[in-house]
Amino acid sequence: MKTQQYNVTGMSCAACSSSVQRVVSRLNGVQSCDVNLITGKMTVTFDENAVSSADFFRVVQKAGFGITSDIVKKEVKQQKESVAPIIVSLIFAAVLLYVSMGQMLFENLPLPSLFNMNKNPYNFALLQLLCCLPVLYVGRNFFIKGIPLLFKGHPNMDSLVAIGAGASLIYSVVMTFTLSFNPHAVHNLYFESSAVVVALVMLGKFFERRSKAKTAKALEKLMELAPDTAVLFKDGKEYEIPTAEIKVGDILLIKAGAKIPLDSVVTDGESSVNEAMLTGESLPADKRVGNKVFGGSVNLDGVLYVKVTHVGEDTTLSRIIKFVEEAQSKKAPISKTADKVAGVFVPVVIAIALVAAVIWLVAGKDIAFALKVFTAVLVIACPCALGLATPTAIMVGTGLGASNGILIRNGEVLEVIHNVKAVVFDKTGTLTVGKPTVTDYVGNNSAIAVAAACEIASNHPLALAVREYADSLGAAYAQPDEFKNISGKGVLATVDGNEVLVGKGAFLSDNGVDITAFNENAQKFAGEGKSVAYVAVNGRCEGLFAIADTLKDNSLTAIQRLKKQGIKAVILSGDNKMAAEYIGKKVEADEVYAEVLPNGKAEIIKEIRQKYGTVMMVGDGINDAVALTEADIGCAIGGGSDVAIESADIVLMRSDICDVPRAINLSRFTIRNIKQNLFWAFCYNTICIPVAAGVLYAFGGPLLSPMLGGLAMSFSSVFVVGNALRLRGKKL
Repeated sequence: MKTQQYNVTGMSCAACSSSVQRVVSRLNGVQSCDVNLITGKMTVTFDENAVSSADFFRVVQKAGFGITSDIVKKEVKQQKESVAPIIVSLIFAAVLLYVSMGQMLFENLPLPSLFNMNKNPYNFALLQLLCCLPVLYVGRNFFIKGIPLLFKGHPNMDSLVAIGAGASLIYSVVMTFTLSFNPHAVHNLYFESSAVVVALVMLGKFFERRSKAKTAKALEKLMELAPDTAVLFKDGKEYEIPTAEIKVGDILLIKAGAKIPLDSVVTDGESSVNEAMLTGESLPADKRVGNKVFGGSVNLDGVLYVKVTHVGEDTTLSRIIKFVEEAQSKKAPISKTADKVAGVFVPVVIAIALVAAVIWLVAGKDIAFALKVFTAVLVIACPCALGLATPTAIMVGTGLGASNGILIRNGEVLEVIHNVKAVVFDKTGTLTVGKPTVTDYVGNNSAIAVAAACEIASNHPLALAVREYADSLGAAYAQPDEFKNISGKGVLATVDGNEVLVGKGAFLSDNGVDITAFNENAQKFAGEGKSVAYVAVNGRCEGLFAIADTLKDNSLTAIQRLKKQGIKAVILSGDNKMAAEYIGKKVEADEVYAEVLPNGKAEIIKEIRQKYGTVMMVGDGINDAVALTEADIGCAIGGGSDVAIESADIVLMRSDICDVPRAINLSRFTIRNIKQNLFWAFCYNTICIPVAAGVLYAFGGPLLSPMLGGLAMSFSSVFVVGNALRLRGKKL
């Protein structure tokens, strides 16, 4: 079996991707086929002896879509889509509604007598046609794409819009030509139905395309993490060369503050390295000879000499990029209900219209009568309400979310959130503040200011935490007379003539300081996953700082609300086990996974999905990008990294974890509204189509005219939109 990716073009909705997947899956030798609407990629696993790429090209192109095997990574250039067609369509649709519906509803509506529907019906019709044509022109892609797909047996939402708008337009044009001998036909014009549905669907598709385009930025930002150049150390000299020219085994010099270009192992030197892009851990990792370092991480203080172990696609960062790509390509889009029925609904309606017309011709009616029945069925069955049922609710729902600081990428995301059974939280920066803070201090209070004075010259996160703690107590401290940073261990300084040590217990012990008096406290804090820093003055241990990343105020509240919604809460962290489990107990999480790297996070997400069902991942760091894309729903904290935000389906702009349960409520409200809309749309069609086909007329009842059909169709659309607007009053 071989797995290959292809680029598929021309897909505009879930019906398109399902059509491509269906025709390819039918081929003998194809084991699986996944088509991703967002990325446009098709991943096929197949038997090379039974089927080939040529077969895929043949069936996909026959279905009406484009396909290429060129999957070389290229820089994605975002092209700004013009909003002019949208503006044009909305302006002319609004004018058309004013002209057409206004005179029917309000007799004294301001309008030149030249276009009065009763005095000058032909001018009235001509004005509507002139307003309708620009809308249909800018929305011509519905017809260019939808009609061919309809005849190829793969109708989509474009087909629905095209057949509905086209039926209304054609009938209205025919009625316009009859006005000279039948002025009452002015009531049978449905130009506004044709134009308004095209304008609204164009607007919805515009916003959807714009939000989908942003997903490509995540990979670009990941690629930017690795530096373009590296300092090669060879024969005692330094050479700055492009990173692409570095080979396995080369020795690199990594200065303080520089990014590490490639995965390597330390051969000389000691330092602290920020690996948050991999682990999400806010505390830097101490590195010394023999330790591994990863490309894209940042050397904080000391100088390191490293030997390159992996280059190109073998580096950890490259693997993360690959994982994000694969996770995106495997994420199947959520098909809208309207898309699912499109393949059946449109052909059935056309068939009913044709059959009804033929039956009446056979029954002895003239062509005009049969044409009237045919048009009435198409107009009454115009899928305006069906086409508006989902997009309007989605637009109102996403607007409600935005007003509450919850940004949702597209409607498909909003449709699936309500199915979430487990929410997986990253720890650092998501449930916690994201930076080290002194949580406890034991010892002589006078030593706090002395320790802070020692840390003035250090930019180490733990040093910053000690200074902030001293500042919060109002402690006054002076500049140290002498200062020396022992990388990965601590600092040695002279303050007001006193020799001061601040750092790890081993560092103080190596310098002859007895720390046993604080052993009990140190063990207690270590058990809570906190880092410990001692302070000694003139050879005597005076105090102990406990430093940790503290919980956000609302983390516990958010998880409690999720549990009330019947959803499991899981912590998935790259931090050490004790720290993660301590936070897990604090927030009452159902499960805790610790010390997990990005690649491992994706596997854990799969396990949780198998255990509970639909999974939402909430994170804020670059290290969460893979998990965010692997999860059914990725949710990023607004204050997090750009990569996390661009990889996510939902962005919480207020960085409020309580917005997670609010987002789930929003989805539940919206889905309920969509179901109500679809029920009305289907119910309306089920009742009205037989009437339009002449079933009641055959038994002596009335024949539904296209005019009444159009009016009923308009009412159904108004009802659907009105129902969707009720969402605006919901409290999340």
